[in-house]
Amino acid sequence: MNNAELKEFLDIKVIQYNTLDFIDSDPIQIPHLFTLKEDIEIAAFLTATIAWGNRKMIINNSKRMMEMLGNSPYDFIMSHNDSQLDKLDNFVHRTFNSEDFKTFIKALQHIYIKHNGLEMAFAKNQTPLSMQQSIAEFKKLFFEVAHEPRTMKHVSDPMQGSAAKRINMFLRWMVRQDNKGVDFGIWKSISPASLSCPLDVHSGNVARKLGLLTRKQNDGKALAELGSALRKLDANDPVKYDFALFGLGVFEGF
Repeated sequence: MNNAELKEFLDIKVIQYNTLDFIDSDPIQIPHLFTLKEDIEIAAFLTATIAWGNRKMIINNSKRMMEMLGNSPYDFIMSHNDSQLDKLDNFVHRTFNSEDFKTFIKALQHIYIKHNGLEMAFAKNQTPLSMQQSIAEFKKLFFEVAHEPRTMKHVSDPMQGSAAKRINMFLRWMVRQDNKGVDFGIWKSISPASLSCPLDVHSGNVARKLGLLTRKQNDGKALAELGSALRKLDANDPVKYDFALFGLGVFEGF
C-alpha cells in the first residue's frame, strides 16, 4: 500500500473500532463509571497502572480498586486516614501489591495538593510533538513522597528508554476528544497532537506489518519512530490510530 491507501485503510479501521462497543472489553470502562473530573482521571490513572496481563483480570482488579476506595477515588485520596489505608492490605495485581497501592494513594494526594492535580502535573513539561519528557518529570513529582524503591517501577520513565505504554494510554484517554464517547477529552491544557500511540505487542506487530515501524524492540525509540509515521497520516490526532492498530491485532489477528 502507498501512503494514501494506508491512510484510507487505517481511517476505516479507526471508524470501525472507535465506538462505544470498544468500551465493553477494554479497561477504559472503569473511568467511565464516574462523572467527576477528578474521579475519572484518578480511576483512569490507577487502571492504566495495572493494565498489563489478562484483560479480564485487569478490569476485575481495577473494579476492586475502586470498591476499596469507596467508589469515590478523589474523596478517598484527599481525606483518607491510616486506618482506611490499612483496608487496602489485601490488594494485589501481579507485581503491584498493597504497599504500592498505598504509596500511589499518598503520591496522588501529593500531586493534588502540591502540583494542582494530575492534569497540571503532566501539562507543565509538555513539548509540541511529545509528552515523553513530561512523563519523566511527572515521575519525579509523583515520587516526592516517601516510597519503597520497588514501587518506582510502576511508573515508566521514557528517559530510560521505556515506551511508557500504560501512561501513554492514560494520556490518550484524558486528552483525546473523539466525539464517540470512548476517550474522554477532559484535559484541555494538552494538545492531542503531542500524544504518542500506546505501543505494545499487538500494536507493534501490526505497525511493522504495515511498514509504519521498522525497529524490532517495543521501546522508546520505536515509539518515536511510530509517532513520526502516524503524524504523517494525521498530524492533529495521531493516536486515533491506536484503535486501528490494536483492533487489527487483537480482534482480527492481523
